[in-house]
Amino acid sequence: QVQLVESGGGLVQAGGSLRLSCAASVASGRTFSSYAMGWFRQAPGKEREFVAAISTHGFTTSYADSVKGRFTISRDNAKNTVYLQMNSLKPEETAVYYCNGLRGPYYSAGSQGDYWGQGTQVTVSS
Repeated sequence: QVQLVESGGGLVQAGGSLRLSCAASVASGRTFSSYAMGWFRQAPGKEREFVAAISTHGFTTSYADSVKGRFTISRDNAKNTVYLQMNSLKPEETAVYYCNGLRGPYYSAGSQGDYWGQGTQVTVSS
């Protein structure tokens, strides 16, 4: 019911910035603002981990401790898009970054939505 397409990944030097975007296509009868949205990442050989999430209308955000103060999640419901601004990137944050959609107002701890994008590669060089 929701298709997600990420963009904006690439190669950046340590300390640099990237802005990821996730464009959503929502099935007829539903609206993008019905879905809380999140970003997750998976590094080689590691499990997928939570990065950030935002409530349906953007009033509530949450972040992994490791990215607090450096990453900012935002959304534009008029454009059906969620963003992840990543600053002061570190080499250990090299990973595939995935957009996630959850039908509901917000993410509770440990939750994941049913809808995933294909991922976008972020590579941070030292």
